[in-house]
Order: sequence, then structure tokens, then C-alpha cells
Amino acid sequence: MITKITKTLEPETLQLLNHSLYSKITEPEHLKSFMEHHVFAVWDFMSLLKSLQEKLTKTTTPWLPIGNPEIRYLINEIVLAEETDVNMQGEHQSHFEMYLDAMKTSGASTKEINDFTAQVAHGTDIFLIIAASNLPLSIKQFLKFTFEVIAEGKPHKVAAAFTFGREGLIPDMFTSIINNVQQNFPEEDLKLFKYYFDRHIELDADEHGPMAFKMIEELCDGDAKKWQEVEEVSKQALEKRILLWNGIEEEISKTVVLS
Repeated sequence: MITKITKTLEPETLQLLNHSLYSKITEPEHLKSFMEHHVFAVWDFMSLLKSLQEKLTKTTTPWLPIGNPEIRYLINEIVLAEETDVNMQGEHQSHFEMYLDAMKTSGASTKEINDFTAQVAHGTDIFLIIAASNLPLSIKQFLKFTFEVIAEGKPHKVAAAFTFGREGLIPDMFTSIINNVQQNFPEEDLKLFKYYFDRHIELDADEHGPMAFKMIEELCDGDAKKWQEVEEVSKQALEKRILLWNGIEEEISKTVVLS
């Protein structure tokens, strides 16, 4: 079924891997626009992961071993790497925090994402924060979809968005981005940016991607309805990513016209 769904998603996957956005990032301002949009996908990824951890492992006390030990290992392994990886300075840091540092180094603004997460920390309903924000529609739609899947509370659907929409896609997609972008920028300017992408490519291609596909197989376990829902959610996740990329490309096009 994994092979079948991967084949079904090929049009959307190829559209993302060959998106014209990548060739448009030729100036520092373009890279800043990309990062200021993409950081929201970096941030909400952790909510997908944490949702899986809440549902597939025991995160409350008193503790008991629940579910499949292999799935518990997978989730906890990914959380460890995503939430406390080693940055370029050899210190432990989440990938989100690494990305914020890369933004600061490149001169990209972190105001929008910091204002957004400050409201999240305040405890405001996530859907109200998204609706009331001044974020571009493409980001709002991307975030809204993520948290709708989480709110539904079905682990196999969350796993679908997490796996087909993120972990299984990221190595090839991030490689396409880096290969295009680094041709236009000095290595020094991209140091932290590239380190973030390289860590994701390394972890997802070698470890997390294959493990995440195994998780979906365990969660669906021959249930035809669940497999159908996995395919539907995965397709929607890729479509939302395409819309996000389109939104960034449109923003970059505006800066080109203005200049």
C-alpha cells in the first residue's frame, strides 16, 4: 500500500521537487522571503510529531507501556532528534531554533513567527490565532490544515500528513532547494541555512523516513478505510505545500517587480 500511495501521489510530488520557486531564489531578499514563509512549516511540523507522541506513547503519569514498542521507539527517536539535535556549535537545539538562528544570520525577519508563537505560548486557541493573523493566505491554509488533522485525533491521519507530507518528501525536496539556492549565494551566507537542511536530509533519508512508513503500516494494519484516509490526507498535505510554495514565489515576484 505504501508503494501504491507513493505512485498515486507522484504528480504532486514531482510538482514540488521541480517547483519553479527554487530557481527564483537568486538574491538575498528572495532567500529572506523564503525563510520568513517556510519557518511556519518548520514550526508546525513539531505539533504533528508531538501529536503522534501523545497518542502513541504514554506521556502522562502514572506511566504504563502502551501500544507497539517499535512505534514508541520511532516516535521518541524522532522527537529526540527534532527537539534536541546538535547544532553547528555542538550544542543541543531544536531544528526550529536552528532555523531561527539561520534566519537571523541571513537578515530575515523573525518578527512574524515570534509574534505568532508568543500568542501560542499565551494559550490562545490556535485556530483563532491563525484566523486573526496578518499572515499570507498560503501560510494560513497550510497551518489550518495541519491543526485540523491534529484536532481530528486520528493517529493514522496525523501519521499520513507527517510521513507523506513531510518525512518521506523532505530529503528529495530539500536537496532540490539546496542545489538550486547555493549556486547563487556564497557558502558563508548559507552556512546555518544549509546545516539545517543537511541535518533533515541526513536524518529523514537514512532513518526517520523509512521508520515513519513502517509506522503507517502498523497503524493501518490492513484496514482499507484507514489506508484510503491516509491517501486522501497525504494528497491534501502535498497540495497545501504546493500552495505554500506558490505563495512564496508570488512574494518573490513582487520584490522583483518593485526593484
